[in-house]
Amino acid sequence: MSTRFARIHMLALLLGGLLLTTACSAQSGASAPYAEGNQYVTLPAPHQRYSNDGKVEVVEVFSYGCIHCAHFAPIAEKLRKALPAGAIFKLMPAPFSAAWVPYARAYYAASELGVVDRTHLKLFKAKFDQHYPISSMGELADFYARQGVDRAKFMRIAMSPETTAKLKSDLALIQKWGVDGTPTLVIDGKYRVQTSAMHSQQEMADVALWLAKRELKEHGKR
Repeated sequence: MSTRFARIHMLALLLGGLLLTTACSAQSGASAPYAEGNQYVTLPAPHQRYSNDGKVEVVEVFSYGCIHCAHFAPIAEKLRKALPAGAIFKLMPAPFSAAWVPYARAYYAASELGVVDRTHLKLFKAKFDQHYPISSMGELADFYARQGVDRAKFMRIAMSPETTAKLKSDLALIQKWGVDGTPTLVIDGKYRVQTSAMHSQQEMADVALWLAKRELKEHGKR
């Protein structure tokens, strides 16, 4: 009986080991959840980042004139908070038309004044939920004045030569990235999420988060 028990016990151990090995092999060979050419594309080299702060960046190309960006804004905020240490979320206004240039100027001024965090979602809400007329530079200045921002200072920054130069350089980078719509997410100047292939805006954020984590691991290997 003892010999037979020992054989059964040994067989059980061997079987358990085989199952464990199979499970580990299946896990290590599991395919990635997102695929190049489907959910995202790799941008042509040399890759150009938005900034040089050393962190993996997730950039949302957006406009305050875009209702889809308004819908995405709360999701983008959750994405920003979900990014791991070593990654950072950035906004980049897209002056795709003359009508959108004032929104880009407004964002640059708000950023310079340090009020984006408390006005970003409010501007979308005021324009698309409360239906305030916010299109011209004057109307945008009025909105920021209602948020406690010095109107004259806001206008001076928004219309400055420095802001104009920033607007032009950012547009050139947006075009280099191949972005032709908003909202679009670009990771580290290297990957662009394929917005048209997404089933939802949440999926956009999920793909960006996955790419940011993967890129962060690559940075750690260098």
